[in-house]
Amino acid sequence: MSATVFPMIPAASKSVWFFGIICLLLVGLLFLMGWLAWSMQHAQFTVSKDGLRLEGDLWGRTIPLKSLKLDEAVVTNLNIDRDHQPKWRTMGTGLPGYAAGWFKLRNGTKALVYVTDRTHVARIPTTDGYTVMLSVAEPQALIDALKRFNHH
Repeated sequence: MSATVFPMIPAASKSVWFFGIICLLLVGLLFLMGWLAWSMQHAQFTVSKDGLRLEGDLWGRTIPLKSLKLDEAVVTNLNIDRDHQPKWRTMGTGLPGYAAGWFKLRNGTKALVYVTDRTHVARIPTTDGYTVMLSVAEPQALIDALKRFNHH
């Protein structure tokens, strides 16, 4: 006598839809992670008459020159300047060697951070109640460029 096969009743279409939605979410997450990885390597900061333009990831924006407290802007080394070290990420990306987005600093203030090298940071307070902190090869040159545009 040969074996008799009894197939299972096929799953309802909602099970297939659920699987499809999960797959779409995973593909979307994969694209988001790829875009974040790309933006970590391609962030840039542009100084112009319009202000300071932060380009890179979700937190990019243009900050008008009038909102920057350039007389209080300084170059800092976050390995030494403990008060201004990002402590809590409130909305952003925090990976080893990369911090971007909104953070609460050790001193309790709020900051918009784009930091990859903690030893070369331009720290620029704003009139809007937060500080901008940017890692650039020449932080003083960034601050000086902002001051030049501000005086025109």
